[in-house]
Amino acid sequence: MAAPRRAVRAAHAFVAAHGKPSRAVVEPLGRAGARVVLVGADGALGDVIVPDMAAGTAVCDAVADLEAAEWDRDTTAAVTIGAAHRRRMAGPRARR
Repeated sequence: MAAPRRAVRAAHAFVAAHGKPSRAVVEPLGRAGARVVLVGADGALGDVIVPDMAAGTAVCDAVADLEAAEWDRDTTAAVTIGAAHRRRMAGPRARR
């Protein structure tokens, strides 16, 4: 399967903005397709939604300096989550 051009452009821009090498974890989303979670060399998180798991793998293969990964110890340790992101993810109750 060919990688969706839009997803490849987004992943390429993420790698350019957040450093090399970056990691990508492809996760199934059921009928909605798959999510490619991007982890930059600087610890930033991003994601791209694709039609299926094969397209997610194709995105990883199409972008130079983007390594396919799993949620292992090294990948989770590479993620840096800032205070603003934690507040946003916690929802309105946490903002009281």
